[in-house]
Amino acid sequence: MYLKEFEIRWNDMDANRHLANKAYIEFAAHTRMSFLTENGFDQRTLAKNNIGPVVFYEHIYYFKEAFAGRPVKVSLELTGLSEDGMFFEFTHNYYDHQGKNFAHCEMMGAWIDLATRKLIGLPEDVKKHMDGVPRPENFRVLTKEDTRRYQKAPVHLS
Repeated sequence: MYLKEFEIRWNDMDANRHLANKAYIEFAAHTRMSFLTENGFDQRTLAKNNIGPVVFYEHIYYFKEAFAGRPVKVSLELTGLSEDGMFFEFTHNYYDHQGKNFAHCEMMGAWIDLATRKLIGLPEDVKKHMDGVPRPENFRVLTKEDTRRYQKAPVHLS
């Protein structure tokens, strides 16, 4: 399990003086990018392959409030990956200074080609970095159908 520590800053708080929703999302995103960078997906590699990660969804479950004054830790586990590396799923847990879990986040995303703006599988020399990441017990191989799990579609204004 990958862990990243954060200080809750003044601008991470909301009007209720606890950790704001946006901060949970930002902490998870920062954790993911740190994890990816440390696992071979640095800016040079992304630029060389002209690829970038996109988020399909993030679902956050809140168990207890978090307040400023003590550091928090955000975990990351790679809980899903498609065979070609196109689709990925990460699970985050948020822990207080005593190690108590106060929130949980599930996210799914994919890689896009930044020139065509289309989803793309990872090039083999890049995918090898994901292949070396430890898998938790609940890891699964993702398919395109997994990305449609919630059956949401756009509803346009007329």
